[in-house]
Amino acid sequence: MEASLPYTFAIIGLVIGFIAGLVCYRLFSKSARDSAALKQTLLEREHQIAELKKGMGDHLSGMHQRLANIRFEADQLEQQMANEAAQWKLGNATPPLMTEATQAAETDSRIDMPRDYAAGTSGTLSEDFGLKDNDQTPESTPPQPPRY
Repeated sequence: MEASLPYTFAIIGLVIGFIAGLVCYRLFSKSARDSAALKQTLLEREHQIAELKKGMGDHLSGMHQRLANIRFEADQLEQQMANEAAQWKLGNATPPLMTEATQAAETDSRIDMPRDYAAGTSGTLSEDFGLKDNDQTPESTPPQPPRY
């Protein structure tokens, strides 16, 4: 029994040393700390994303409800206008609603297209300005003033 006692202490010492080394490695290891910090950051970001998604869903639901209310009120106003027109025997006196496309088309039809070239010939905006060689001498004809 006395011969096995030192071996028992040695084995117990090795096991305790191994456990202590493992604990120290986990506590003081830089990669373990970095991994734990990354996991914590990841969990925080996932929580923030979940909150943003919930907030966006609530926002979109509110916008949908507001649009539905606006459509309902517009239908009520249109019905009221039709009832009052019928009461006054005006017939179909309600003008059609103008959409953005019809307003843009009316605006475009009123605007004149810009002219690409000046009226007349040999102006600064003519197609051949600066391309023709003058056969005349500069002394015989006075220079033309620029056209504005």
